[in-house]
Amino acid sequence: MSRSKTSKAWLRRHVTDPWVQKSQVDGYRSRAAYKLKQIEARDHLFRSGMVVVDLGAAPGGWSQVSAHAVGPKGRVIALDLLDMAPVPGVEFIRGDFGEETVLADLVERLQSRRVDLVLSDMAPNFSGIAGVDQARVSGLAELALDFAERFLADNGAFVVKVFHGVGFDDLLRRLRRTFVKVAIRKPDASRKESSETYIVAKGLRQRRLAAAEGNELGLESDQAPDEPTAPADSPLHVAVKEQEEP
Repeated sequence: MSRSKTSKAWLRRHVTDPWVQKSQVDGYRSRAAYKLKQIEARDHLFRSGMVVVDLGAAPGGWSQVSAHAVGPKGRVIALDLLDMAPVPGVEFIRGDFGEETVLADLVERLQSRRVDLVLSDMAPNFSGIAGVDQARVSGLAELALDFAERFLADNGAFVVKVFHGVGFDDLLRRLRRTFVKVAIRKPDASRKESSETYIVAKGLRQRRLAAAEGNELGLESDQAPDEPTAPADSPLHVAVKEQEEP
């Protein structure tokens, strides 16, 4: 099928998608917002006053959900290679998460506070070459996990988008070594024909950095957020959420 026919087919499916239509009615920037809301309904990720980092945030659906959930006492820091229109209550960093300067900017904004929830809906710019694309997907997931292991609070949570294929089992084993509880989720809003899957991990067993290294970064000891609310190369370039599921 030609590129133009493929694009037309994607656009036709996109505009008739019930989750896309619902997002437009409800004021969300993408159908991906419902994936997070459905994961939240099952896993109860959010609390008032939390610090949340949203990786691969554009166009902002997950950031919208997060900002509403943590409330005015919380913080949401979003990051993406692509630009993102402002979301109330969300700080945005534009840059490649694989670059040290971008990571340094994010760490500085944390102001010595550990993160309560790391969200990663990152996806690469797909080349159409299965082996290359899967390696890039795995690389982004590992990059997000590296960050979570270093900066997540002990009782924090990590949600990452993955695709079944090469590297999936290795990542799952690493998550199970690192976290107390690990679960695989396929939200209803995720297209059934897609190999897209989300992994939810809670409670750090071990931290990537030794305590002395953490202190050098100026990180405080873990702080408990407020009471829960009701459930509601660089080849590692981050793409818009809607590009992950053509």
